[in-house]
Amino acid sequence: MHCPFCGNRATRVIDSRFASDGDQVRRRRECQGKNCKERFTTYETANFNMPTVLKSNDVRQSFSEHKLRDGMLRALKKRPVSAEQMESAIIRIKKSILSTGENEVPSVQIGEHVMQELRSLDDVAYVRFASVYNSFNTIAEFKHIIEQMENSKH
Repeated sequence: MHCPFCGNRATRVIDSRFASDGDQVRRRRECQGKNCKERFTTYETANFNMPTVLKSNDVRQSFSEHKLRDGMLRALKKRPVSAEQMESAIIRIKKSILSTGENEVPSVQIGEHVMQELRSLDDVAYVRFASVYNSFNTIAEFKHIIEQMENSKH
C-alpha cells in the first residue's frame, strides 16, 4: 500500500479490526518513509462481480459503487450519520443486489434499496433522496411522504 502523503511503498499495519459487521477489515497503517511516518486508515472488502444495471430507458450500464456512494453522500450531507454507518449500508445494498442471483438488476430496484437504507439511517436524508429519486415537483408530494413516515412510526 502506497502512503497517500508521500507515495512511499513501504507501509506497515499497526492495527487490524473488523468493521461493518465483519464485512470489512479496517487497518491502521504507518508510513515507513524516513521523513514521513504519517498514519492512515484503509478498508478491505471482498470484491464481487455485480450485475449489470438496467436503466428505465432500457440502457444497460455497469454497476457503479461510486455512483451509489455519491447519491448517498448527497442525501446524508450534514446529517449525523458516520462514514462507517454509510459504508455498512452500501455493503447491505450490494449484498441484496447480489442475492438476487440475476445478471441484470433494474435501477429502480437499486433506488428502492437505497431508500430503505436511508430511511433506517436518517429521516431527513431519506426525504432528500426520495424527493430527487421520485422527482418531487410540489410541496404536496413532500407532505405526502412525511405523512407516510409519521403514520408508519405509530
